[in-house]
Amino acid sequence: MRFCISGNGAMGVAHLKAIKAIEGSQVTVLQSRTKEGTEKVAAEYNVPVALTNFEEAVNRKDVDAVVITGPTQVHADQAEIAMRAGKHVLIEIPMCDSVADAERIVRVQKETGVTAMAGHVRRFNPSHQYMHTKLQKEGVVLQQMQAHTHFFRRTNMNALGQARSWVDHLLWHHACHTVDLFSYQTGEKVSEAFAVQGPYHPELKIAMDMGIVMKTPKGAVCVLSLSFNDEGPIGSPYRYMCDKGTWVSFYDDLTDGFGKKIDLAGVAPSMNGFENQDREFISAIEEKRVPNCSVAEALSTMQLLGKLEDQLIAANGKP
Repeated sequence: MRFCISGNGAMGVAHLKAIKAIEGSQVTVLQSRTKEGTEKVAAEYNVPVALTNFEEAVNRKDVDAVVITGPTQVHADQAEIAMRAGKHVLIEIPMCDSVADAERIVRVQKETGVTAMAGHVRRFNPSHQYMHTKLQKEGVVLQQMQAHTHFFRRTNMNALGQARSWVDHLLWHHACHTVDLFSYQTGEKVSEAFAVQGPYHPELKIAMDMGIVMKTPKGAVCVLSLSFNDEGPIGSPYRYMCDKGTWVSFYDDLTDGFGKKIDLAGVAPSMNGFENQDREFISAIEEKRVPNCSVAEALSTMQLLGKLEDQLIAANGKP
């Protein structure tokens, strides 16, 4: 499988590393906005071609699939261009930042018939895969998921400490992880959801604090706290409070409710969630099947985020 990765930021690098670890797959093209930055990262990861033009990159004959990791605002347009070029696409989270664009992505996938997947990596972290087996196959019942996603952010910086050309968003990006994961782990669509947020930042024009509460028809509850104001460790821990125990997931690691580490050996092909996700994408293409977290499956999460955004705008106005 020959890949073009679009974007040379933190997520682009994560996929460069993941694909390098998968036998029989390679990144043949790296495309991003600036020539100097793209060539630097391409050289570091031995990618033979570095380009700045997206259409030129995806239309190359040595590209079978495209991983879109650039600014959220270009995801939908780039996904449509790639799919209409006959390329399979994996779109980093969030696949877009509006319901209309999400519906467009799903519509173009159906028209073109290519494999199109949303990059909701939490589904593929070994810790969450372990819990998925517990909840879906071993009869454990989730009573409450408690999660927080906290950063300290005043400028547009990515996870590598590099400047972004776009503004991150608590709802459309960071909440997207948990909204999808909660539904995936319970096997239900969210039936009730409510969001509140703090004031908009005067320069970034985004809310810096947010709280979301969700419930499924069978009664599972999720409480999510999001903040760009936390002076502490960056991260997203998830506490699964169930009828037969409590577990705490932190990316690819898992403990019980008292902090005792749980051995996840053999749970997934890799201990790296990005590699597991990319393996699923490749397998779905090769087996001509729908991937776990297809864009069509991810649409319900985007629709719920749209409803939450409407709530927040009604309560707070637009920035």
